[in-house]
Amino acid sequence: MSRFDLSTSQALWNRSRLDLDSDEVLAQLLDRGELEAWRELYRMASGPGEDAAKLRRRILRLCRTVPLSFPHLFIAAMGSLGEPIEPYPDVPPPADDLA
Repeated sequence: MSRFDLSTSQALWNRSRLDLDSDEVLAQLLDRGELEAWRELYRMASGPGEDAAKLRRRILRLCRTVPLSFPHLFIAAMGSLGEPIEPYPDVPPPADDLA
């Protein structure tokens, strides 16, 4: 499977570069990214090592604190990678009517 260059994601329309260390950029990819961007984030989060585990934890934290369009999708995906999740997590309502 080929990798998707996250820096070309439509979600980053207002960014001059990709900075995955930024929670704001990661939240923007989760909220407005295309399917290919979500697949790439999943691929990165599914890897071995501390970087992948840190990404999984950040995604879960953002899903619980930032209004995203599909937070339960990402929570379930992180759960499938072994992260402990609550069966019915509280999440902020989406900021728009996409979900």
